[in-house]
Amino acid sequence: MESGKLIIFSAPSGSGKTTIVRHLLSKFPHRIEFSISATSRQKRGVEENGKDYYYFTHEEFKQKIANNEFLEWEEVYAGAYYGTLRSEVERIWAKGKAVIFDIDVEGGLNLKNQFKDKALSVFVMPPSIKILEERLRSRSTDSPESIARRVAKAEKELKTAELFDCFILNEVLEEAFEKAESVVEQFLNK
Repeated sequence: MESGKLIIFSAPSGSGKTTIVRHLLSKFPHRIEFSISATSRQKRGVEENGKDYYYFTHEEFKQKIANNEFLEWEEVYAGAYYGTLRSEVERIWAKGKAVIFDIDVEGGLNLKNQFKDKALSVFVMPPSIKILEERLRSRSTDSPESIARRVAKAEKELKTAELFDCFILNEVLEEAFEKAESVVEQFLNK
């Protein structure tokens, strides 16, 4: 029974954690389900409410904080709140599945600290800060200022890698997929 377990993938923005999590969801569709995060930021491109994020206004988000509806939340960038709704995790556990997260570093550590052995925390490591910056530029979703902010944040986040249960170097995507499959399967079978 996977219910009660959390699988946390954290990394600096642009490291490839979303790609790895999507791969794992296709590999273990009956055992894991994605936790959709809540945010107060605006939708980007073709993002959809209830699929990519649960979108709330600043006021709605702050009300949910006051109502203790989040397992964890933070103001990642000025005015941009992100969090994990308690109801989202309970919804997935009720199906008998483990919850998988694609979450920033601070949020990931927060969840690991709360759930201890019921959580597997994985840090996805970019090959280098330079490559990370190139990946962010090639996505064409962020302004140069936003990229600079994300790179500065990534430099700090890389120092926290040793606080996670394991890390995966995402240099060769196929190798990163294999390592992720292996650590997730071991955790689910525990």
